[in-house]
Amino acid sequence: MSISETLSRFAIPGLLQFRSSQSGLLFADIESPEGTATVCLQGAHLTTFRPKAQPEPVVWVSEASRYVPGKSIRGGAPVCWPWFGAHPSESSFPGHGFARTVPWDVIDSSASQGVTQITLQLQPSAATRAQWPHDTPVTLRIAVSDVLDMALTTHNASSQALPLSEALHTYLQIGDIADVTLHGLDGCSYLDKTEGFARKRQQGALHFAAETDRVYVDTQSDCVIHDPRLQRRIRIAKQGSASTVVWTPWADKAAAMGDFTPQGWRNMLCVESANAADNTLTLQPGATHTLAVRYSAEPL
Repeated sequence: MSISETLSRFAIPGLLQFRSSQSGLLFADIESPEGTATVCLQGAHLTTFRPKAQPEPVVWVSEASRYVPGKSIRGGAPVCWPWFGAHPSESSFPGHGFARTVPWDVIDSSASQGVTQITLQLQPSAATRAQWPHDTPVTLRIAVSDVLDMALTTHNASSQALPLSEALHTYLQIGDIADVTLHGLDGCSYLDKTEGFARKRQQGALHFAAETDRVYVDTQSDCVIHDPRLQRRIRIAKQGSASTVVWTPWADKAAAMGDFTPQGWRNMLCVESANAADNTLTLQPGATHTLAVRYSAEPL
């Protein structure tokens, strides 16, 4: 059975359709009565989400993104798995793991009560097993309505306890980084990557005037982006996540990356729901863990 024939089993007329790009990547276009989204099957990478009541998307993707096999996409919601950041012992392994650049299979889809869902599962290969020789099936469920729900579930089917760090590295669309504030992290301890992972404590809401790259630990609180330009709040509500990563590259770093437009960095802020650093998990044999996040927007 061909890939197109396999995917046709999961298509839902008018609500979930599949297509391929010129580079050969496969995409799922998701429609619901109150929201739309697109998912690239490479990496189970959600690239767009917009509630129909919102004139602007909630999830940002760079206009300069490269959609090519084996390369990560700039923007959307990359899946960082089974490690976050640099690999703890192998510097040659890719940062943030391999999940975001390898094929995932669609294993389920449904539409009910105004919600359209798709579930994908990572397919191990010889290349991924060379980096992660463990039996750990992982799935991502994406549900689209006027809100976006994502649930990353890892099952340890091996006979040994395993370390697991992970994140949904989600880029949120904003009016201008200089104007927004991020609430929900007051009083939290964080590691500041821009200062050699110095440990600090947040005081008040976050304002942005330079590159910011922080791992907030031991926090399960909702985060809320206040955006006066787009006149809305974006709420990030999570479960099964004890870390929040906040990142904006600012001008020089964005220019060096090559897949941002000159001013594109001004219109995004990453608020990543994670288990990282102090909050790296130990997944016992037979155990299952789910990191779940809901993204929603409302007027100011």
